[in-house]
Amino acid sequence: MKVFYGWRMVGASCGIQFLLAAFLTQALGLYIAVLSDEMGWSKTTLSGAAALQSVEAAIIGPVLGWVMDRFGPQKMIRVGMVMFSAGLLLLSQVNTVTTFYLSAILMAIGASLGGYFPLSVALVQWFEKFRARALSIMSLGLAMGGLVVPLMAWSMQLWGWRATAAGSGVLVLLTGLPMASIIRRRPEDHGEHIDGIDPAQRAAERANGTHAPAPAIEFTVAQALRTRAFWMLAIGHGLALLVVSAVNVHAITHMKEGLGYSVATASWVILIMTFGQLVGVLMGASMGDWFEKRKVAALCMLAHGAGMLCLTYGSHMAMLVAFGVFHGIAWGLRGPFMQAIRADYFGRNAIGLILGLSAAIIAMGQIAGPMIAGVLADLTGNYELGFSLLALLAALGSLSFMLATKPVLPDTKA
Repeated sequence: MKVFYGWRMVGASCGIQFLLAAFLTQALGLYIAVLSDEMGWSKTTLSGAAALQSVEAAIIGPVLGWVMDRFGPQKMIRVGMVMFSAGLLLLSQVNTVTTFYLSAILMAIGASLGGYFPLSVALVQWFEKFRARALSIMSLGLAMGGLVVPLMAWSMQLWGWRATAAGSGVLVLLTGLPMASIIRRRPEDHGEHIDGIDPAQRAAERANGTHAPAPAIEFTVAQALRTRAFWMLAIGHGLALLVVSAVNVHAITHMKEGLGYSVATASWVILIMTFGQLVGVLMGASMGDWFEKRKVAALCMLAHGAGMLCLTYGSHMAMLVAFGVFHGIAWGLRGPFMQAIRADYFGRNAIGLILGLSAAIIAMGQIAGPMIAGVLADLTGNYELGFSLLALLAALGSLSFMLATKPVLPDTKA
């Protein structure tokens, strides 16, 4: 039996997400903790590197969307892998704030060109009935990347952070490029059908009342921008990443300096969070196409807030375990739904630019999260105020998703 090519793309996308998570998203907190000790740079300075990455995403997101809609993803993802590798290699040579920022920008551009956004757009084009499942499986790579955090910490202790960064860059180049070559544009361009299902069979499923998606409703970019759903989804997603980005940048430093745990112990807490994320992703893969995704996302925002409070005041290990469970499951379950909801609401034809414009708004949360936590930590001497504020904003974000009801396509004949 022939396996639908879209599932091969899901596997490759999962692998690329693993590389980006293992060597950047999840490892960034380790590098920041080490650089803070070795270089003596302030938390605000180190947070600025994470903020620069998000500024870059906000600037080029709409451009990436336009490029994806017109030319497809493969070449862009290949370039992204090369730039991400170059950023890691430069990181291994960092001696000044300037070179640290340059390496962060290179890694950010590489992650934008070859990461979550273009991979999501590619999979959205290949899946409809199994869209949430495909995006959730792709996100397994992001979750599994967290499993490498203790290994990265061990590598830094044994060989040093410079050798670890250089080795990571080489691995990205050797494995990322072959996986990028698997990603393709649209199934119709390669003699395939969406979901691997013949259109006649899909029509029969609808006629019989079986679980099949309704006929696609296609919004233009202008029509999407005029809906409440576009803005509520962007605000809710941005508030979620407010917490996610702050945790990725500052959680290990907070556990080390504020709570008195070692970096090794903190890395095991991140591992617990990663297992929670894996559970969330698997929950999304199994049930994501059956439940109303915006309501699930709203519940996840409450879990993000609860997890953040457990991290903030985690004087006992049980509270840090609770943080890992709440935050991890919420991240793993909610994350893949973000692009799936938009594709469900607005269709495939302009999804690249719609997601790109959304990314420009969402990036504000990515920028603000680490900066709020870092600046307030420098001013107050700890992360309690900043993390508590982020927890409150995350909980409020549940309202955005509840308000993001499915839009109705306007009558173009009027």
